[in-house]
Amino acid sequence: MKNPIAKYLMCAYAYYVEDDPLTTDSEFDELGRWLLEHYDEVEHPHKHLVTKEDLTAGTYLGKYPSIIQGAVKSYREMYNKERTLFDIE
Repeated sequence: MKNPIAKYLMCAYAYYVEDDPLTTDSEFDELGRWLLEHYDEVEHPHKHLVTKEDLTAGTYLGKYPSIIQGAVKSYREMYNKERTLFDIE
């Protein structure tokens, strides 16, 4: 899985801060379980923000690097642009 910590932080930010999820609850839970299982193998500059305790609890109420906010915004813009390309009226 490419950048699972970034994906986890982005999904948590979208859900807990923006109240506008990027994934379903079950997809977020699955990502958390995967990260917990592979935690020691994952490398990412923001890994220290997501603890095994967070993953076990299934929630993230920690701090978000500013890059996460920008990444969520960029993802939403890209997703909305792609959606409009395929919308037929």
